[in-house]
Amino acid sequence: MGDDVARHEFTREDRTRYRTKVRRCLDVFARMLRESRFEFERPMTGLEIELNLVDEQGDPAMRNAEALEAIADPDFVTELGQWNLEINVAPRQLAGGGITAFEETVRSSLNEAEHKAREVGAHMTMIGILPTLRAEHMAIDALSVNPRYALLNEQVLAARGEDLQIGIDGIERLNMTADSIVPEAACTSTQLHLQVSPDQFADYWNAAQTIAGVQVAVGANSPFLLGKELWRETRIALFQQSTDTRGDELKEQGVRPRVWFGERWITSIFDLFEENVRYFPALLPIVDPEDPLQVIDRGDTPSLSELRLHNGTVYRWNRPVYDVVKDKPHLRVENRTLPAGPTVVDTLANAAFYYGLVRVLAESERPLWSQMSFSAAEENFLAGAKNGMDAQVYWPGLGTVPVAELVLRRLLPMAYEGLDRWGVDPRERDRLLGVVEQRCLTGVNGATWQSRAFHRHYDNTSLDRVEALRLMLRTYRDLMHSNEPVHSWPIT
Repeated sequence: MGDDVARHEFTREDRTRYRTKVRRCLDVFARMLRESRFEFERPMTGLEIELNLVDEQGDPAMRNAEALEAIADPDFVTELGQWNLEINVAPRQLAGGGITAFEETVRSSLNEAEHKAREVGAHMTMIGILPTLRAEHMAIDALSVNPRYALLNEQVLAARGEDLQIGIDGIERLNMTADSIVPEAACTSTQLHLQVSPDQFADYWNAAQTIAGVQVAVGANSPFLLGKELWRETRIALFQQSTDTRGDELKEQGVRPRVWFGERWITSIFDLFEENVRYFPALLPIVDPEDPLQVIDRGDTPSLSELRLHNGTVYRWNRPVYDVVKDKPHLRVENRTLPAGPTVVDTLANAAFYYGLVRVLAESERPLWSQMSFSAAEENFLAGAKNGMDAQVYWPGLGTVPVAELVLRRLLPMAYEGLDRWGVDPRERDRLLGVVEQRCLTGVNGATWQSRAFHRHYDNTSLDRVEALRLMLRTYRDLMHSNEPVHSWPIT
């Protein structure tokens, strides 16, 4: 959904043409895999971070258009809600100081953007869900003005045929009805990209799925939604429910959700694209004039526009990506499990843990996914989202264990080894993985800190819930700019 979309009405003929074209793209993609047409000699990594805009009080600032104009940096782009922005960081290799370069680039860009956004009364905040969002912010007029968001909203609700129902049971319970997909805008994420070869893709995707529960548990940063304390990473449940095109009857029939963990280990990237085409009807049946078969027959690289657009409307937590850069096609695993924040250093620590761990697991002689069921990986994912640092997860050879113990005993040594294989400088490695280690030793991540800070204000003062959340968020915002990792933050 990153591309601009201008068309607003689709006919039955549009949908028929699109179905034919997306299957033609799938056939061409299969041929490209057979003919080894992909670039992978210099694997690159990438980073995207979704951001929130808040005002002086800590409430959402519906000013992303004004903020973007003031920032005037092409790396910053609009997102779904008017309080959202996204920064896209140029890809690079991890070796040779790549992780530090990511960190320095993001910090520099955010500092400059924060300075300019203040001119329009907005402040940058990296957090999984803004705790100060209220029901009045969920109205349709909170959508960003880019027409692609209105079109996506229209198509999701048309496919569903009724309002969205959001119900989340956590420490407290939230039930709400939404007449738009605006609640999705509450979910602000960090996306990690990893370029891989076609032969390696299945191993890397399967490895990413096995550790998704651990990732989200250690990195959780979304404990509040609309004033309620819910899951430690409430964003997981909210994202699935706020884009759900299924009514109750379709759920009972076993129709897959568009925000999807998946249901099986794979043997090829083709499995995922084929599932997308087989299981999910088009949301945006926009047909490109390019004939991919003619393009590949003459030796050029097809854009596969329909396949890519369709893939962009199926929200897997680990998503396959086909992309073309300088006429050269490549494949990526896009890891979408993590929330934004709390700080840049926390974000890069999460990235270092992921990149190191996934490499060792993908290159293991005895794959982890041959030792555990896919449903166990999904159960770990839900346990990590619900319970954060207190999660209990299953791991082959250990059984069910506390997630912090698993990371300290088993996974951090793997992550160290994996970063060494990537050629990461030992000083970068030790500093960033040390952040993950300290989170596990202290039991404090973003969600833990938010909850403790809120309860200190709400339980021990005369502040009401709204004011306690505002005060907590203002403190969070100030500490975020210090770039000290969240486990070291004071509760004040």
